[in-house]
Formats: sequence, C-alpha cells, structure tokens
Amino acid sequence: MVYDPVSRVRRFNRAVTSEVGALDTSFLGRGRPLGAARVLNSIGRGQADVAVIRDYLGLDSGLMSRLLRGLEEEGLIETVPNPQDARRRVARLTETGRSEFQAYEALSNAQATSFLARHRHPEELLRAMDIVASSLRRDRIVLEEKDPRHPDASYCLSEYYGELARRFEKGFEVSLSRDPDAGDMVRPRGAFLVAMLDELPIGCVGLKGSGGEVAEIKRLWVAPSARGLGLAKRLMTSAENIARALGIKRLRLDTNSALPEAQKLYRGTGWNEIDRFNDDPYPDTFFEKRL
Repeated sequence: MVYDPVSRVRRFNRAVTSEVGALDTSFLGRGRPLGAARVLNSIGRGQADVAVIRDYLGLDSGLMSRLLRGLEEEGLIETVPNPQDARRRVARLTETGRSEFQAYEALSNAQATSFLARHRHPEELLRAMDIVASSLRRDRIVLEEKDPRHPDASYCLSEYYGELARRFEKGFEVSLSRDPDAGDMVRPRGAFLVAMLDELPIGCVGLKGSGGEVAEIKRLWVAPSARGLGLAKRLMTSAENIARALGIKRLRLDTNSALPEAQKLYRGTGWNEIDRFNDDPYPDTFFEKRL
C-alpha cells in the first residue's frame, strides 16, 4: 500500500533530506557540503576532540580526515595534538572559522524559523520533531548531575509542575507542596539528575537527603517526546545508585493516583506501598524501597 508505515517513513526521509539541503554541494549557500558544515558547527559549539566529533557525527575516520583537511585548507580550523594525550588531536576555529560559524548559525536559525512559519500550528510541528529526535537519538541521551537551580533543572521542574497542574483534578500549586530545598538535592546530602539530549533537557529526578540513612526520590519527570524509551527507569536506577554511594539505606517517595504510569514503574522496580509519611496535600500513594 502507498500509505504503509515503511512508505511513510521513506516519504519523511525524502522531505527532510531535501528541505535541510543534505544533497546540496553548497549547504546554505556557503560553498561546502553539509558534512563539512556539521564538522565546523561541532567545533564552533565547543567540541574539540577529533575522535569525539567523529563519533558524535557518525563519520568514519577516512571521511573525517578529508573533511578536516578541507576546512584546514580553507583556513577555518587548525588541528593540534591534545596536550593531555599526544595520540589524540583537537580542533579549534580560526578567526575566519569563527566568522563562518556565526554565518551558518544565522542562516540555520532563519531556516528553522521558516520551517515553523509554514505550519498553522507550529507547536504541533515542534512536538512531532521532538518525538522523532528523541527516538532517533536515544543512544545519545546522557544523565548529568546539576544543581536544581541550574537553568536546565529549572526548565524540567517548571514543565513537571505544569503537567501536574493539568493532570491533577484540583490543579497543583508549588507553594502548597512540600517542595524540597535545593540544598537537600546536592551532594553530600542528595543529588539532582537531568537527562540531556543534544544540549536540551528532556527529563529529571531528584534525590532529597538529610544526611541520614533515609532519603526521598522527588520530581521524576520525562518530556512527553521521550516517553516510551525507558528513560524514567534509567533516571530512577541512577538515583538509586547515587543513594547507595552516599550510604543511604532506604528510599521513600510519594505520588498521586492521577499518575498511574508512575505507580506502574515503581511497583515494577521493587518499590513497596507504605502508609503516608508526610502531610503534603497532593500525594495519595506512598512507596518505600530498601537498598
């Protein structure tokens, strides 16, 4: 059938490769193909180690060498031995390279704006793009410890609170909840993990400690675009591992029956339901896990 899943995927692939200029010999009109532009972009965004860039872009060593050599011949980059490991090379932009990087940034931003302007409901288009990106790049998701006041963490928490407000029957007001102090979710008391994909936050979880052997799991959230990829379980496992490393023996958490997927996760990963242990007005179900 014309509209079978494989045909629809291939149609999507053709549309993307055409629109982003993947087949152009002069990507965005700057005189070089997409591959060279992507390498220049990676260096401009702070990636220096040649092997790391090659792995990130999925390039073989021969193609990577040719692309780097071409950029060097244009005077856009220079490569030197890594001062910590002479067997590895690092790349950095020249002054001309920085100007070219900024030109690509401006053109790419304009292209993205143009894409969104074509759709009557750009937020729907963005949600679809987020789902595709999370699915295709799931192996690139990394968990990073951050201060819960960091902008990436704050973004996740804001999204989390907004979702609770939509899903709880009576809404959600942070000031009425037992919102943990940021100091309880940084070492040595606890930790705050943020899931990152290509520099964008897509999930979080907090470990709230008191310095004793009992701590709480708080604020587990995964972006809708990244659900179904096992990220919530991965965040929980990492938080539990940090708790063990901090000498915590027992974990607790609270949740609400309006979040059945969360309860399913907890019950399926060794958590046991217990009696209420706090006076927070929002949760109605409580769990515990011995480490």
